[in-house]
Amino acid sequence: MDLILELKARNEILFYFGFANLVAAVLFLILSFSNPLEAVGTNAWHKPIKFALSTLILSWSLAWYVGYLDASSDLNVANWIIVVTLGFEVVYIALQASRGELSHYNESTPFHAAMFSSMALAATIATLTIGYIGLKFYATSFPNLPDSYVWAIRLGIVLFVIFSFEGFVMGANSGHTVGAKDGGAGIPFLNWSVTHGDLRIAHFVGMHALQVLPLLALLVLRDLRLTIVAAVVYGLLAIFVFVQATRGRPFLQSFEREES
Repeated sequence: MDLILELKARNEILFYFGFANLVAAVLFLILSFSNPLEAVGTNAWHKPIKFALSTLILSWSLAWYVGYLDASSDLNVANWIIVVTLGFEVVYIALQASRGELSHYNESTPFHAAMFSSMALAATIATLTIGYIGLKFYATSFPNLPDSYVWAIRLGIVLFVIFSFEGFVMGANSGHTVGAKDGGAGIPFLNWSVTHGDLRIAHFVGMHALQVLPLLALLVLRDLRLTIVAAVVYGLLAIFVFVQATRGRPFLQSFEREES
């Protein structure tokens, strides 16, 4: 409870936005059982659940990190940009799920094409905003924080931005599956393809550097050099997964082949 109160004190806007996404994720979960519509062979509600949870984690992570920066009007604007852009994505994805229709890569009508482009624009603006927050971390010194932790946040934001923009590769591919159409056999709930390459996996791995690296630095590594090495290894892992996906290899099979 103390952690929740501290999070709220650090950034009230992103705290409540994250909480709203938590409530939305629970609602979507209930709907996935009570109204199990399908889209591309999977439960249509799984996608809004994943996006709401991802937005929750991102919002609360940023709320915590931004609390280390001095309050300013530009950060307040950044908060609201994140709320509006990511909120728009979650709402539209949920609306499409309620119709049993796709949100991403749906260009079946001019309206759907325009909304898909709007989501891409919203994601770009949100990513650039987070990149701006990252620049403030590079321009600020934190004498009361461990260097390893500060650099983990900085490098985590860099990897987040890079692999957020990997979304453009999926857009150019008109889908996240490489070597087949979207909607084949996949890991339960996540729906990552088990038969072909899936670009979403590198997207997921790279973006969550924003949480993984700071937690590693703060709780496990506690050393600047080890943290930098961990960031490099983590980045190489995300790149490896991306390259394997572009070659049409499924995630688990990629590692099996490399080992053999």
